[in-house]
Amino acid sequence: MKRRNFLKNGLTAAASTATFGAFAAGNTSILTAIPAEKTFTCNFAPHDGMFASHAGKDFIDQIKFMYDQGFRAIEDNGLLKRSKEEQDKIGSILAKLGMTMGVFVVDGGDNWKVSLTTGKQEFKDTFIKTCKDCVELAKRVNAKWMTVVPGFFERNLPMGIQTANVVDALRRGAEIFEPHGLIMVLEPLSDTPDLFMRYTDQTFELCKAVKSPACKILYDIYHMQRNEGNIINNIDRCWDEIAYFQIGDNPGRKEPTTGEINFKSIFKHVHDKGYRGVWGMEHGNSKPGKEGELALIKAYREVDYM
Repeated sequence: MKRRNFLKNGLTAAASTATFGAFAAGNTSILTAIPAEKTFTCNFAPHDGMFASHAGKDFIDQIKFMYDQGFRAIEDNGLLKRSKEEQDKIGSILAKLGMTMGVFVVDGGDNWKVSLTTGKQEFKDTFIKTCKDCVELAKRVNAKWMTVVPGFFERNLPMGIQTANVVDALRRGAEIFEPHGLIMVLEPLSDTPDLFMRYTDQTFELCKAVKSPACKILYDIYHMQRNEGNIINNIDRCWDEIAYFQIGDNPGRKEPTTGEINFKSIFKHVHDKGYRGVWGMEHGNSKPGKEGELALIKAYREVDYM
């Protein structure tokens, strides 16, 4: 279907509120509805703001909209920073709709500076405290995975010492999460060369050193395409330590089909290997407003493994 026909059909069908569950529930913040769609094969997880033009600024209304479009999971990186009331509301609506909570970030304020690589007790203490806080939050929203970023390089220490310092901190985190069946997923990133953890082989090594089912890899396709490429081969090499995936096309970090990555092939490969977990939609919309949100949904329909 051509994109202009998709937009025309979607907006025409929106005139019938009977086809849209959120309107039936009295959600008047959604000005332009799209007919309810079948559930995606892959468990794609949008985030706050991704459908705000259709659903409004309230995250609960957005979650209802996501559900009606066939999404069955969400992500919320900043969940730890929300009020307990907001967290409880999110947990309640997810339970009501039968949706999965994807990752939120273990963030005690040290992720984007030199911290765990130093081995200093102050950073380790903050990390441990934040992990304990995350256990309580995970219970409220029925979460299983939490993103961990160990901060920047300590340029005055040898790489082996920094690695040992990070492993020591991660082992402490794993001791906290493992009894609760929770998993911290380590995310190598491409945002800046100052980050200590940037590649899949390094992250694989850290997981093997920690030796816990509570310490695995978050494989973000956008970041790894930028840092190392060879996506499918590197996924295979690290397969037994990967617990979570995130999505973003390159260049631009927008939805699939806007860049160079063959997502349909990647989704099929990973699905065929047996993965049925969450695919976090860790990217922006390539176009603004309702048009951009419709285009995003269309893109995910095109690349979903059928």
